[in-house]
Amino acid sequence: MHDDVTGRLLAALRQIYDRPQPPVPWRDGVNLPWDDPTFSKRMLAEHLDQSHGAASRRQPEIRNQVQQMLPWLHLSAGDHLFDVTCGPGLYAAEFAQRGIAVSGIDFGPAAIAYAREMCAAWPCEFTLGDVREMDFAGRCFDAAIYLYGQFTVLKPAESADVLRRIHAALRPGGRLLLEILDEAHFDKRNSSWWYTDQGGLWGDFPYLHLGERAWDEEQRAAVERFHLINLTTGEMQLYGLADQAYTVEQVTAMLNEAGFGNPEVHPAWDGLALRDAPEWTVYVAEKR
Repeated sequence: MHDDVTGRLLAALRQIYDRPQPPVPWRDGVNLPWDDPTFSKRMLAEHLDQSHGAASRRQPEIRNQVQQMLPWLHLSAGDHLFDVTCGPGLYAAEFAQRGIAVSGIDFGPAAIAYAREMCAAWPCEFTLGDVREMDFAGRCFDAAIYLYGQFTVLKPAESADVLRRIHAALRPGGRLLLEILDEAHFDKRNSSWWYTDQGGLWGDFPYLHLGERAWDEEQRAAVERFHLINLTTGEMQLYGLADQAYTVEQVTAMLNEAGFGNPEVHPAWDGLALRDAPEWTVYVAEKR
């Protein structure tokens, strides 16, 4: 048994040594298992953890955002909102309490189950699925939200297609609110880090986490790779995430091409009291 663990550890270290360098966004190590039931449960715990805002913002901030979004989206009681990558329904619940029906879609089964249970008393519905394959055409939603930079983790062509799918789901004149990391605040540094832990997002076992981030100037995108070595079994799992940087001009062009008018642009949430507000730009565009 000891020899087996040692062999797996050596194989893991060799795999790290032989990894492609530099990594290429959306090619090397990009496989966060959002739809895996076990990973989804661990991610749900991160969404609900009020000690940080890494997965979802803290509840007071979400409440403030919803109050800000209502007039931007021209929403009032009786309207119907489309929540793209809705997570565990934290925004949906806030909108529903204000009399707004919400339809959400997300890839995480644990998140969708939580949203359905939490919002059971309100006119909300939640679909488990990949936004790249969603089809809500003709639903005539009054507005849609696509929050917390989820837009940028897809390939640009996929993001452009998702915008077209959202456009098809809105009524004429319906509004989309899109939150994207501000290009000037985008981390373009190459970096690496390591730590040891047990529990949390990556698993309920002692592990060594070896992480690295690389900036691809040609694609204007970053890629992160996370090597998780199980210190009990010697097994390693490789995870990753890519993130595309966009200028205001690029986002405006993508929205126009998807059938939206020129967006209202709200840097830093127009000064809303959010811990990380300066890092974000909000776009509000109307379906033509």
